[in-house]
Amino acid sequence: MASLKPYLQLTRPANLVTAVADILAGMAIAGFLFAQSTPYWLLLATLGLYGGGVVLNDVFDAELDAIERPERPIPSGQVPRRSAALLGWSLLLVGVLAASLHSPLSAGLALAVALLAVLYDRFAKHHRVLGPVVMGTCRGGNLLLGMSAVPESLGRWGWLALVPIVYIGAITLISQDEVHGGKRRTLYFAWVLYGLVHLVQLVVSFQKGNLLLALPLILAHAILVGRPLWRAVQNPVGPQIGKAVKAGVLALIVMNAAWCMVFGYGYLTLVVVLLLPLSILLARIFAVT
Repeated sequence: MASLKPYLQLTRPANLVTAVADILAGMAIAGFLFAQSTPYWLLLATLGLYGGGVVLNDVFDAELDAIERPERPIPSGQVPRRSAALLGWSLLLVGVLAASLHSPLSAGLALAVALLAVLYDRFAKHHRVLGPVVMGTCRGGNLLLGMSAVPESLGRWGWLALVPIVYIGAITLISQDEVHGGKRRTLYFAWVLYGLVHLVQLVVSFQKGNLLLALPLILAHAILVGRPLWRAVQNPVGPQIGKAVKAGVLALIVMNAAWCMVFGYGYLTLVVVLLLPLSILLARIFAVT
């Protein structure tokens, strides 16, 4: 187990749970009938895509991490860089192949997410604007991957993929200052982006007639991301910003639970909410950022 843990750390297990929540939220938006079947291939696909993306992130950043985060598995010598690269590429391949077993549409979306993940890891990550946009698009693609369970839904609700793009873009923007500290104006801008996410959920839940049911989850999400972000605004140093980033990632589960309730999936909302304690437990064992 001691030798396995560094490899698991590379995949960010707590974050993997949030990727599963993306798929479930996408299926709720799409109106998928869970009583008829469960698209296990899409769940496996998102685990492969997200896991592969974060592993390759550490592979490409090995030299920088040796300076800024030497405790990570690759620079600390716990995982050879070549082995990590093999793991990352293999997981991406598993993600695309699993999606292809569901449908050609799902395969195309999975391939797009895989390419975007590599683009972010290799080129876009350290770009102030392109980085947040590309990373956010990966999450938006993940939501679309869940919606591909009902292809007809993409024409009506596909635009909702913009919401995780904005949300993850905000988190990525914040995370760029996680090591050295940041500027308050960046954090205020992230606050505005979070507000747009909540506004869209409120409007759509009102249109669907589920505002009162979804409102508690939307408010809970706002509190979960808002409190640590406010502390970072008050004191924009690396540790505080890191806590704001961690909170934003874990709170993705609550945001996805809200989507399930927005579209009237009460039982699925409960399933997604129950993923939160699992993600928090894993976050205590493995680093999130």
